[in-house]
Amino acid sequence: MRVTFTVNGQTQVADDVWEGESLLFVLRDRCGLPGSKNACEQGECGSCTVYLDGMPVCSCLVAAGQAEGRTVRTIEGLGNGEGLDPVQEAFVEAGAVQCGFCTPGLLVQTHDLLERTVGSGGDVPADPEIREALAGNLCRCTGYEKILDAVRLAATKRAALR
Repeated sequence: MRVTFTVNGQTQVADDVWEGESLLFVLRDRCGLPGSKNACEQGECGSCTVYLDGMPVCSCLVAAGQAEGRTVRTIEGLGNGEGLDPVQEAFVEAGAVQCGFCTPGLLVQTHDLLERTVGSGGDVPADPEIREALAGNLCRCTGYEKILDAVRLAATKRAALR
């Protein structure tokens, strides 16, 4: 089957897609976007999180055919083309990136959290809200403290831009 969809603002066409292929496989192997990681293939770790029509999803659980005519935004699409997104900058500044395997999913989830809270005129999220938003993302390298620091930093930066 052929799947035509928009990825990071660009029309993408994937031919000869097998009906059981995941969106993650198509993004990584057919579209050349390796940012989203393939870790558990069960939607448990969050490493493959992308936006699908503006909602974060585990791309390993989405059949590629479900993306037909839809819009996908990956970790590669968070920046504005000239630089990193403020969330990405905050993760670097806070030292929240270690092996990097969980980082793409954490960045997308953090970006979504801040869009829903700070971006809509709300307050900087409190730690319990941050923890809940990131609960579906597993990191095996850290104790999560630097990740929480990065989310707080990104939220503060974003609030300052209002």
